[in-house]
Amino acid sequence: MKANKGQIERALKAPAETRFFLFHGPDEAGSRALMAAMANAVGTGAERVDLSGALLKGDPARLADEAASISLFGGTRYIVVEPAGEEVVPAVEALLESERAGNPVAIVAGALKPSSRLLKIALGHASALSFASYAPEGREADRLVIDLGRELGLTIRPDVARRIADASGGNRAIIGQELEKFALYADAAPGHPQEISHDMVQAVGAASEEGDLSRLVESVGGGDAVTLHAELLRLSSEGMTGVPLIRAVLRRMMLLARLRGEVERGNSVDAVMASQGKAIFWKEKDAVTRQLSRWRADLLARSIGRLMEAEQNVKAPGTIGTAAVDETLFAICRQAARLR
Repeated sequence: MKANKGQIERALKAPAETRFFLFHGPDEAGSRALMAAMANAVGTGAERVDLSGALLKGDPARLADEAASISLFGGTRYIVVEPAGEEVVPAVEALLESERAGNPVAIVAGALKPSSRLLKIALGHASALSFASYAPEGREADRLVIDLGRELGLTIRPDVARRIADASGGNRAIIGQELEKFALYADAAPGHPQEISHDMVQAVGAASEEGDLSRLVESVGGGDAVTLHAELLRLSSEGMTGVPLIRAVLRRMMLLARLRGEVERGNSVDAVMASQGKAIFWKEKDAVTRQLSRWRADLLARSIGRLMEAEQNVKAPGTIGTAAVDETLFAICRQAARLR
């Protein structure tokens, strides 16, 4: 069966009532977080059995056997299958057909096509739950940062959360790593909460390690093609390409569009910027002010449309991927240069 967020969260509180969970989708860190939630519900003393898709391909009966087996010490146990793909279909079929399978199974499969046999089996069986994880966006990403931070004893304002989410490209695993770094730096703990400031993010966050997207965003919005080229090369060498770059620039364009609407209703640029308070990081205010003075609402709307189209194209099968992203960013950068 297909589960929504509320259903999967409720099911993971009593995992033994479901024969197997299929965690899939492009956000594999999100899938592993669900798997960790299942492990917590089973209990810290439970026995974990790790299997791989390759192992089950050669021994399909192994999964059902492990799901029906009693722990050596008589306690609870659960089974994790990762990595996994279509090769585990016979093993899953055997699991679902078995008479007894008291131990819950979690399969982490990554992105699956709608035609996937594994996905169809999970969707069509009452004893299975399927949930697709996608990288959080917008307010959902901000909320994720705040919630994960709270678990570590960090108090995070929405504007700071937005900056951390942007710098991490919405990647749950990177967000978690950054927050752990902040907690260590601030000596934070659930019983000893500490607030994260923009200055702390600047000092010890991804930006301090040249890992954020701020220079990319400024180069696109400011029309600096030389810096944009250098940033694309740097980010590519660090494995960051495609959708995270689009979303970082898209957030800036949407911010400018919102503020430009106020300017074109008769408010001055300085007044509009002053009304934002701490919502815009102080080190970014000069660049945002310059860009707000140059960009017109119609051009911002056109750029936002191009960015959204580029994201859809890069996700579609058979496209040219990152090349399309780079082309879109350079096109917007050239438009910005003409506005100088």
